[in-house]
Amino acid sequence: MARCMVWIVMAIVGSSLIGATEGARAFFVFGDSLVDNGNNNFLATTARADAPPYGIDYPTRRPTGRFSNGLNIPDFISQALGAEPTLPYLDPELNGDRLLVGANFASAGIGILNDTGIQFVNIIRIYRQLQYFEEYQQRVSALIGSEEAQRLVNGALVLITLGGNDFVNNYYLIPYSARSRQYNLPDYVRYLISEYKKVLRRLYDIGARRVLVTGTGPLGCVPAELAQRSRNGECATDLQEAAALFNPQLVQIIGQLNSEIGSNIFIGANTQQMSNNFITNPTAYGFVTSKVACCGQGPYNGIGLCTVLSNLCPNRDAYAFWDPFHPSERANSIIVQQILSGTTEYMYPFNLSTALALDSMKN
Repeated sequence: MARCMVWIVMAIVGSSLIGATEGARAFFVFGDSLVDNGNNNFLATTARADAPPYGIDYPTRRPTGRFSNGLNIPDFISQALGAEPTLPYLDPELNGDRLLVGANFASAGIGILNDTGIQFVNIIRIYRQLQYFEEYQQRVSALIGSEEAQRLVNGALVLITLGGNDFVNNYYLIPYSARSRQYNLPDYVRYLISEYKKVLRRLYDIGARRVLVTGTGPLGCVPAELAQRSRNGECATDLQEAAALFNPQLVQIIGQLNSEIGSNIFIGANTQQMSNNFITNPTAYGFVTSKVACCGQGPYNGIGLCTVLSNLCPNRDAYAFWDPFHPSERANSIIVQQILSGTTEYMYPFNLSTALALDSMKN
């Protein structure tokens, strides 16, 4: 019943926006592999999801570059907007009227810091993603005129997901990493947060006016970390501590930015708490496990990459994690339900449905 109500809310929000703007509002996505729709397919990097069994439950049953068995978080948000999924910015098919839907600039492996994910070599770091957003605006201005382009960008919804890789693929990547020698954990988190605030402010300066900012997930509970760090299936305490320090400070800078700007531009999503719910009590959400990945090998299926040679579960909906790091399609849908309709325990200062309803009244 609860899921039914969420989809009703999503349908109402989508239809009200369509009525208000004569078509769904544009949607832009920035960040890492949790939200990458396939940009890395066009790059020479190992951080790719363009081979089976990725995409096994996607409508085409083919890999798309999404780090999922099917839909990811941006896809479910696009559904809520009544829009088609955003195309990767590097996709040659993103041209003409398709530009008006928005674009996905995200790139697997990146973080807040430029030295995060250096082992993946050729990925689109966050400030390059923002440069592409400015380039996108020039392309749309040539298509519909600068005034209409600015209206489209200012009226768009923006999603940004960063931070997890700055721990997993930087600070804790190897013992005695450069960053861990430079900073103790609390100081490193403060440094990350100060850098993230600059990114968010830049996003506002180049036109974003409604920005959904997700925190890190439960970093120490993903199958990859259980396989490397856990003896009895308990979450890795150091990574959990990192997430526990990072997420409250992220909410603080969202409040600071909104106060400085004088408007609730930024909305925070506590994705750690959202995920913790089904990690600590998987059966309550219809999962058989939140520890073992559907696709992988080794303990918890958490070692190495998800490939055609990996163990593959027959029922992806029964697993909270698709691969060693990423949620399953069904877990993504649960997270987006909370983003849409969650209480202030999960969303700050209000949920996405409220934000979209407020925005539709302005039009």
